[in-house]
Amino acid sequence: MAGHSHWATIKRQKSAADARKGQLFSKLARAIQVAVRQSGPDPAANVKLRYAIEKAREAGMPKDTIERAIKKGVGELEGEAIEEVTYEGYGPGGVAILVECATDNRNRTASEIRKLFEKGGGKMGSAGAVAWLFERKGLVVVDARAIDEDRLLEIALEAGAEDLKRTGSKYEITCDPSMFSQVQAALKQHNIAVLSAEIVQLPKSPVDVEPETAKRVLKLMEMLDDHDDVQNVYSNINITEEEALAVAQS
Repeated sequence: MAGHSHWATIKRQKSAADARKGQLFSKLARAIQVAVRQSGPDPAANVKLRYAIEKAREAGMPKDTIERAIKKGVGELEGEAIEEVTYEGYGPGGVAILVECATDNRNRTASEIRKLFEKGGGKMGSAGAVAWLFERKGLVVVDARAIDEDRLLEIALEAGAEDLKRTGSKYEITCDPSMFSQVQAALKQHNIAVLSAEIVQLPKSPVDVEPETAKRVLKLMEMLDDHDDVQNVYSNINITEEEALAVAQS
């Protein structure tokens, strides 16, 4: 789990640059369209859409851009047909990697993702190759200096969370995706500042690798994440805060 929250730190710092805002907005709009196509345009009844809209707002996406993406999702506005597809593969050291995409051309995206795997010292696998090593969870990260661990655990469990662990300077709260909004609301009610909140694919058993291998895996994940069609990249690597910070600042 620690590997994912530290990778999220890298991703947030890398995507903060203004030069990437246009690409970020495009990715967020696609996520909204996919969510609408799958479960309808009502955020109250569509958890995936509610989460996608929250991420868009956090990134500063204008309200009319969000509304346009919703209308494209239901077919009220013209736009390419976006579908969600997940690619699986292996990075340096045999590390498992999942790549979630939103694309209007699955064949083109598959070819380009395969080339990125090869360029980064990995290999794309077949469907089901590594997905079984992950499980979808809500993950909320809180600064460990902000609150006592026992008190945070009490609040989180009462709100429906499954677990709380400390990793370095952070607490990581995990929950079923259906309880994600409820856990967030409980933390907000108690004025607990959240560092990040995501619905993610967490590795069931994170693996340790040598520092040099970790750098190569993170470089591959960055290359994949930079692709226009890629929404999320996950691995089962277990990295330290120090390793993540070194990569983020490089």
